[in-house]
Amino acid sequence: MIIIVDGLNKHMFQPLLDDMFRLRARVFAGRLGWEVNIEDDKEIDQFDHMDPGYIIGVDEDMNVISCARVLQTTGPHMLSDVFNAILCGQDPVRSPNIWESTRFCVDTQRLKGEKSKHTVSTATCELMLGILEYAQDNGITDIVTVIDPVMDRVLKRSNNAPHGYVGETVPMGKVKALAALLDCTDERIANVREFAGIDGEIFVSEEEALKKLELRQIAQEMCLAALPDNELDLEAISKPGASLTDLREYCFDQLAKAETEAEMSAAVALMEMLSDKIGASDAEELQRLARKLPRSAEETRAKLTRSA
Repeated sequence: MIIIVDGLNKHMFQPLLDDMFRLRARVFAGRLGWEVNIEDDKEIDQFDHMDPGYIIGVDEDMNVISCARVLQTTGPHMLSDVFNAILCGQDPVRSPNIWESTRFCVDTQRLKGEKSKHTVSTATCELMLGILEYAQDNGITDIVTVIDPVMDRVLKRSNNAPHGYVGETVPMGKVKALAALLDCTDERIANVREFAGIDGEIFVSEEEALKKLELRQIAQEMCLAALPDNELDLEAISKPGASLTDLREYCFDQLAKAETEAEMSAAVALMEMLSDKIGASDAEELQRLARKLPRSAEETRAKLTRSA
């Protein structure tokens, strides 16, 4: 799923942006070894303060799995102000209909088990589509992007080959860099969709995304508030990106370990808040438990151990 965050809605999605900036730090500073600015485990540069658009890929639990940034070329942008050596003296790209895409990255660690029939992951292709379809919807005719030769090959393998290049391929730190042009046409979008086998809508609405984020936040806060004595488990479950499956298993574990009626009530309350995500049979079990409380801790543990 793809969500768009920009200057109009960023105030609603700060937790998602923070996760995105942390992913960028892990990829660009950690995995690639780039010399980028890291603050509080987040990679943020001067162009992030210019209200760009962010194309953010998320999984079902709203964990950030990919991201890219798009910025108008009529003002400062990376090709004109940072990677201008690529231009070799040419004037930078300046057009209201050509935007720059940068900071393209995918969380390969989180997606390590992802199945794909191609060497290019589905998440990578979905992010490409997110950029192209967002651009097309906003009257952008072309995307210019600074890439290395590896990414150039990825684009070509995924039916998304650049239709042209700007400037020359030049050494840029430890790698070479070049600027590619991608037209945002129906044909290009259809080619990438066909390659990746992606059908239907890829964008998630603001309303649905906010609901999912709120659910995740409530679950994590409830874990922290309800069971303060279990510090080790709480530290693990309250990390950003904890999945609803993790929370479900965590709550069952806490119910099984409960020693007092207060501990059982706290864990049941948390699971009730997640009941629409953990399956009908579990939700029915939660309702039954809520009706039966208080009951002996030993009986509850035995019952839940059998049902889990």
